Amino acid sequence: MMNQNPLLEPFIHAPFSKIKPEHFKPAIEEAILMAKKEIEKITSSTEPATFSNTLEELEFAGETLDRITSIFFNLNSAETNDQIQQLAQEISPILTDFKNDLIQDPELFERVKTVYDQKDELGLTVEQDTLLDKKYRMFTRNGTNLDAEGKQQLRQLDKKLAALSLKFGENVLAETNRYELHIVNEEELDGLPPGAKSAARMLAKEKNKEGWIFNLHYPSYIPFMKYAKNRKLRKEMAIAFGAKGFHNDHLDNQQNVLEIVNLRYQKAKLLGYPTYAHFKLEERMAETPEKVNSFMEELLHKAKPAAQYEFKELEEFAQNLDNIEKLQKWDAAYYSEKLKQDRFDLDDEQLKPYFELNNVINGVFTIAGKLYGLKFKEVFDVDTYHPEVKTYLVTDEDGKEISLFYADFHPREGKRGGAWMTSYKSQFRRNDLDERPHISIVCNFTKPTEEEPSLLTFNEVTTLFHEFGHALHGMLANTIYPSISGTNVFWDFVELPSQVLENWCYEKEALELFATHYETGEVIPEDLIQKIKDSSTFHEGMATLRQLSFGMLDMSWHSEDPSNITDVKEHEEKAFEQTQLYPEVKENCMSTSFSHIFQGGYAAGYYSYKWAEVLDADTFEYFSEKGIFDRDTARKFRDTILSQGGTEHPLTLYKRFRGKEAAPEALLRRAGLLPKK
Repeated sequence: MMNQNPLLEPFIHAPFSKIKPEHFKPAIEEAILMAKKEIEKITSSTEPATFSNTLEELEFAGETLDRITSIFFNLNSAETNDQIQQLAQEISPILTDFKNDLIQDPELFERVKTVYDQKDELGLTVEQDTLLDKKYRMFTRNGTNLDAEGKQQLRQLDKKLAALSLKFGENVLAETNRYELHIVNEEELDGLPPGAKSAARMLAKEKNKEGWIFNLHYPSYIPFMKYAKNRKLRKEMAIAFGAKGFHNDHLDNQQNVLEIVNLRYQKAKLLGYPTYAHFKLEERMAETPEKVNSFMEELLHKAKPAAQYEFKELEEFAQNLDNIEKLQKWDAAYYSEKLKQDRFDLDDEQLKPYFELNNVINGVFTIAGKLYGLKFKEVFDVDTYHPEVKTYLVTDEDGKEISLFYADFHPREGKRGGAWMTSYKSQFRRNDLDERPHISIVCNFTKPTEEEPSLLTFNEVTTLFHEFGHALHGMLANTIYPSISGTNVFWDFVELPSQVLENWCYEKEALELFATHYETGEVIPEDLIQKIKDSSTFHEGMATLRQLSFGMLDMSWHSEDPSNITDVKEHEEKAFEQTQLYPEVKENCMSTSFSHIFQGGYAAGYYSYKWAEVLDADTFEYFSEKGIFDRDTARKFRDTILSQGGTEHPLTLYKRFRGKEAAPEALLRRAGLLPKK
């Protein structure tokens, strides 16, 4: 039976159509046995430990397991169901056990330590030195130096954390899927653009209902909050969105949040760190919680006066327009959009016809071609996990394969919210072969309707560019070792390639390549481009404050002892005190659906979005000085940043590219929070 498991037969691309959920567990168990044999070969060697027979062998051990688990966990995010979610709960502790067996293997650590202790005499390359440091820290940061009791304790903590994180995510997805606003009276749709109405009509038809259905997935939720005149219904939607995981029922996440932060704290203490943030930040550019908090305080100091001014202006605008006595959270998007239209004569509905999804995809491909010489050809012989997934072969100017690229754009019940980049196969070089990566982006964009194709909001356009920036980081990887290839970099550096690419969305030279009207073919008019540019810093103070509030909430959970926190909502309100503009909504709680930090790996790391913005603003100023399609600058960015992965400390890589450290002034200048040059 085992040889009939498609996951255990050799494959180039993930064999999605052959895989059944029941294949995963036996395949993972078999791949663990294979990995254990590879590890045993290292530890039972009678040869003295060397970089080659220990570190390199360890790096490539478990390659089959890595590929199978990447397929499984990517499916659990992008195309899950009850069976896969149940399997995730079963498989996760098995993988945690294997990881801990590996990390707590004294013979393996002894061989790694032997090589580490003589590293200065070995004449290692920079990449080899980085790999050795990384592997050595993998052991010391994960309990190798603990006694037997401590090691057992760590195992239990890791198992519980893995299960709780999965449960948290399942609850958020279930909460997102279970709410719907069903409207039968067309008057209640007043203000909504035709595209939003059509999408809602289609949702209702899919559920065999009359009228219109809106839900909490972004392509449905955002237009409703931005355009629906009915304040009562906006309030209902906003409260439903903000109350995910906060209903004191079987999908409630309050206890999960408290358990996760306490277990993380216990893990950090067990490993000798003051808090979980200290543990995480040891392997970040920011290094310490103090540095992160100081960075956020500095930005808060610059952004808060602007945010307060913008908020007061918005309050006055809503009062004058509709006699709104007290601006509430469910008024934010609606009146911001109205004020933006009033000030710039611009709204998403004017822009959307110029951003048909396929045109935007071709646009980002064209830009990647102009910058890095890449070519993208859609291919139809690669297996996918859903009919909507598109696949592309990526080559360079000489026709050499660079990557396989998967793209999945629209919301589904089995797909978690948001947008992300991931991979099904890492890039690495071994036995004279350059193994090229298989990269994927997953988004939740506006679906096509019966009347029109998928027309993106400008925010969706920047999201596509953002995720594609991550994808380029993965595609252009050019390293020897998979664990330091592509996006395997410090977490507060990983957002630089993604955020910097967003800048091209605001540039005339770039927009004219792809922003054409889906019906007439007319290139986006110059006056609209100018309005996009002019409005790019609209409410930037409030936007910065919002990002900082999330970063501060994250640090409040992870940079102190959480054992005395008993009320999630109360704790959250305290964390938001410095950044709060709108009145608090008692029915809502951010933490119970804050998937970035409780499921997605951003714990003690949400600040990195703003940290990377400093890098990206500084980088784009450099591009702007030379020309946004200057090939020499692009080549330099590719060769010093995109291709290098985590082979060196990110500060070293950045200084090699830029010639200096990044200063916050470029970001503040771009955000309109400093006088422009």
